Amino acid sequence: MLDSCVSVMSPKTQAQAPARSLDQRMDALRRANEIRVRRAQLKKDLKEGRARVEEILKRPPDYVETAKVFDILMAVPKFGRVKAARFLNQCRISQSKTVGGLSDRQRAELIGLFSR
Repeated sequence: MLDSCVSVMSPKTQAQAPARSLDQRMDALRRANEIRVRRAQLKKDLKEGRARVEEILKRPPDYVETAKVFDILMAVPKFGRVKAARFLNQCRISQSKTVGGLSDRQRAELIGLFSR
């Protein structure tokens, strides 16, 4: 009689990523590597003054959309952790926010800080 009242608990299953073919995985790795290379070049250009952070924030290239705003600011000359954090705090932007995830207000405020 007692056995009919006891419910059977199944172990929790963890969601798994869909199976990918070797070609799909290699393609994803190639794209990820290309993005890393392009971001590294962008950061180098920012450091050397060949690119302007205002332009990058205003019209971000597709490979910058998923980059953290904090990391982009760190590539700007005379910017360190403290100054980058202060700029983000002033605009009420989380340090984990991505460039593509910025709202219009956040983007405009951040760009405005550079024009002062």
